[in-house]
Amino acid sequence: MTTTPEPSKTLVQRAPEVAGNVLRTILEFAIEGRGSIPGARAAAARTLQSRGEHEAAVDSLVMQHVGLAGAQGFLTNLGGLLTLPVALPANLAGLAVVQMRMIAAIVHLRGYDVDDRRVRVALTMAMLGEDDVRKQVAAGRLPGPPFLVATAPVFDPVLDHHVSERVFGDLGTKMAGKHAIVQVAKRIPFVGGPVGAATDGYFTYALGQYARREFVRRRR
Repeated sequence: MTTTPEPSKTLVQRAPEVAGNVLRTILEFAIEGRGSIPGARAAAARTLQSRGEHEAAVDSLVMQHVGLAGAQGFLTNLGGLLTLPVALPANLAGLAVVQMRMIAAIVHLRGYDVDDRRVRVALTMAMLGEDDVRKQVAAGRLPGPPFLVATAPVFDPVLDHHVSERVFGDLGTKMAGKHAIVQVAKRIPFVGGPVGAATDGYFTYALGQYARREFVRRRR
């Protein structure tokens, strides 16, 4: 007699596949752009042209994306442009695009090839943030920091799957944490929305500073 697998078990079994597909979709959008939304390389080139110097351009890119992260309506609209294999709140998907785009733009300015699969794994890993990466490395679950992965001799597909799972899970954790903060803030009139925007902006700024420290410049 044939038994139908439980949906929950099927989802668990497909977790690496689902996580990989979600992150690839978000990363592709962040790097290549879509419609009127320019990708990371275009954003980096435009900012470098206006600022005239690489580090000034990095500063500007971080602050641009902090501003985008705080625009909740923009995040929701941006996330709505994505077609994902699982249900993910549009504002959370939009925030992930903004943060990945910022990191990818910084990585591009620092002289890395964002089409290189090793670099893509590294910039996805940077989405975890400095503290989590350090803990994962110390526990032996990651081979090293993003810079080491970006400059590794070969692409590691197993590491790619692991990083995708971890970052995908981190998105869910952030969603739950932010929801709790906003729910508490909503008890105070007119505060809930600004608190959500400030939280997104703060974490985006922290990721930007981590990326600029981690991906040392390779272009002379």
